[in-house]
Parts: sequence; C-alpha cells; structure tokens
Amino acid sequence: MTFDSFSLNKNDNYMDDEDAIDSAIIKKNKELQMLADKALNMIIDNTDINPENGDSLQKKNILDKALEAINEILDTDKTHLSLLEKQKAAYFVVDEIFGYGPITKLLNDPTVSEIMVNGSENVYVEKSGKIEKTEITFRDDQHVMNTIEKIITPLGRRVDESSPMVDARLPDGSRVNIIIPPLAIKGPTITIRKFAADPFTLEDLISFGTLNHDMSTFLRACVRGKINIVVSGGTGSGKTTLLNVISSFIPHNERIITIEDAAELQLRQKHVVTLESRPANIEGKGKINIRDLVVNSLRMRPDRIIVGEVRSAEALDMLQAMNTGHDGSITTVHANSTRDTLSRLETMVLMSEMELPSKAIREQISSAIHLIVQVARFLDGTRKIINISEITGMEGDTITMQDIFVYKQEGFNERGQVIGRHIPTGIVPAFINNIKARGEVLPASIFKVPMHEQFGRL
Repeated sequence: MTFDSFSLNKNDNYMDDEDAIDSAIIKKNKELQMLADKALNMIIDNTDINPENGDSLQKKNILDKALEAINEILDTDKTHLSLLEKQKAAYFVVDEIFGYGPITKLLNDPTVSEIMVNGSENVYVEKSGKIEKTEITFRDDQHVMNTIEKIITPLGRRVDESSPMVDARLPDGSRVNIIIPPLAIKGPTITIRKFAADPFTLEDLISFGTLNHDMSTFLRACVRGKINIVVSGGTGSGKTTLLNVISSFIPHNERIITIEDAAELQLRQKHVVTLESRPANIEGKGKINIRDLVVNSLRMRPDRIIVGEVRSAEALDMLQAMNTGHDGSITTVHANSTRDTLSRLETMVLMSEMELPSKAIREQISSAIHLIVQVARFLDGTRKIINISEITGMEGDTITMQDIFVYKQEGFNERGQVIGRHIPTGIVPAFINNIKARGEVLPASIFKVPMHEQFGRL
C-alpha cells in the first residue's frame, strides 16, 4: 500500500482560497516531517541500520519500527493523527534512511522527467513536458542540505559557502545540479534531470510527432553516411534525447568516443568509450574540462566523436576534429535557431583565446559542419524538430544555409495541443553524393514537396 495520494483536496467546499490550501498543505507536511524526524532519531539510537542494504525486508522492519516510534511520540504528546497520516510520516522515515528524503517518491515515479527543489517549500516537477508544483515539502533549509549531503558525499564532492555550486550524478545516472546560499537567495536549490531507464527509440519520437518517417530515413542516412551534425535547441527541448536516438544509427563496428560533463548518453553499440569531465578537488586542482577530453580523444583512434554539449572553447577543437578526418561526429549546442547556432559556435571559438579573424572561424564552421537539426519545446510540452538545415558554404563573410525539412505550425486544437506537420522544402542536400559514396541510398521522394503543399503556395 502506498500513500502518495495523501493531500488536502483543492476542490473541498470548506476551502476555496488556493493560497490558503497551499499554506495548509505546507503546514501539515512540515508537522509530519518534524514527527518523522523525531521518530528517525529514536530509531537510529536503538536500531542497527545499514542504508546500503535497502532490501524490502529491512525497509518493512524500519517501517514497523517507525510506526511504533510515532505512536509512542503521539502518546507522550497526547496528540492524535489519523492512520493515514501516521503511515505517511513512517514512510518519510524510510525515505530518509534508504532514499533521498521527500523527493524519493519523485525519483521513483517514471512519469517525472525532472525535479526542481526551490528551497524547502517549493518542489516542482516536469511531466509530459509541462512543469507543475507538487505538494512535497522539506522541514526547513537544513533538511534540504541534509538531502544534498546524501547525494554528493558518496561521490567525494562538497558544497559550502566557498564552493556553493556542484554538478553530480545519482547512482542511476540522473544528473544533479546544486546551488546553495549565498548564491541561491531563497534557499538551497536542487535540479535533477532523471536518467531514462528505458531510453526513447526512434519509433517513440515518431509517435510523439518529434519527426516523421521521411525525416528519420534522412537522418539515418546522414549518420551512417558520416555527415557532421549539430543538434541545437533551448533548455529542455530534447537535444540529448534526439542525440541518443540518432547515435543509435552509427554502425556497431565503429569505435565511438562520447564526451560529457555528466554522462547521459545511452548508446547501444558495444565499442563505446565514455569520458566525463571532472571538477577541481578541494585544493582547487585536478580539473579536467571538456576541451581537455576532446583533445585527448583525438589520440584514442575514434571513428566517431560525440560531445554531449559544446559550450565553451572546446568548440574550436571539435571543429578541427571534424575537419581532420573524424567525419560523422555529432554534438549539441544551446541555441534558439539554426542561425543562432552558427553565431554561438563563432563566439565559443573566440573563447579559446586563439587570435582568429571572424572570416576564418566562419570558414572553419562552414567546412566542418554539414547539418544542423533544430529542436524546440512547444507550449503544450511536446518537442519537435522544427528545422533540418544544410550548411552550403560561404558567400562573402556569411555562412549560407538551406532548409531540407521544416515544421509548419497551424495553431492549437481545443485541448491546447499544437497542430502542424513536417514537410520537405523540395531541396536536395548538396552532400547527397557523399552519402551515396558510403553506400547509403535515399529515395528522391522524401525530398518532394506534397502536391497539396505546392498548391497551398500558389
């Protein structure tokens, strides 16, 4: 039996004010958390607990002991709680010992893709692309800090006033970002991007409307034909998910080097070397950044280099790798459009402190990158590819591009869902012969503009 459904109903007639309801929920949760804390202290003093061995039998034993301690505390305080409230407090105790406190059930919820703790009283989640507030709270900021310590201590990491930011990874691979006061004004903040135990497949993305069959056929041929690809988009637009999917097109006989700040990619191929950057230690030494890993990867005989995200000076090394025989490399960039992607790459190359003129940088970009895949998250929470654009070269000082596929939005339906469709522009990419030379055959029909779209233009 679970008790996740415990809450005060916002539709109850006796309480119409939503703010009052939220306040009542916070107050009740904090009361139960304080009760759970007292019970936890009693259990720790009288029980031999091994948090590393969180099997069902031990959890059941701790749950029973927590209920006994809670009843003892309530009898002493002459306080009454319902059975449901007692059981909820008992589960809080179990989560504190074997999990990560109040957010444990969110981590175990497969429908939750992201968890955002903004201080002790505000916990948000992302479900189906939409952010919503939960009824979960912590006792106070120190309770949040206790959870943070539980996350980072096994990793040998620290967070304090002198080092108030940290990136970490949970044992299941979920990515965690932590920032605390004085930088986080309203209390310790935790952001967890959950690791997908069962990653999305190409068929999943097609069913979600992220792309269509013709686009998937085209991207498969581009990856297998060793076209250099940049996946760009805003935060939470699905760049890493798409990168995971298109990386699955890489042949299994190729050696792949993946480079990330926090390892999120889940490649199915066998010959994969996963590299992860490392922050400085307590003495401020030992930092290994993405650029160091990109440079080192060139000495590892890669067939493909996949960089989870280019965000700084490593852009120059990535471009040079693409230009020196490492065809078929893939990376992601934060950008709001395909044109912005080019501007961001140029800016990041300048961060390398190499004294290169802008035209030389743009020539490097135009010769290294063949394709930009732009993804976006829409108001209804869906993620879609909105442009697949080919970089065709230079005209003067400007990099030229042409769209191969675009997403045409037509509006919203009565449920607030985006209405639209992916269509080809009728342009055949200039690198089509390079793909054919590698044995990939693309039917001409996937580039043909549908008849009704042609008439729609007239």
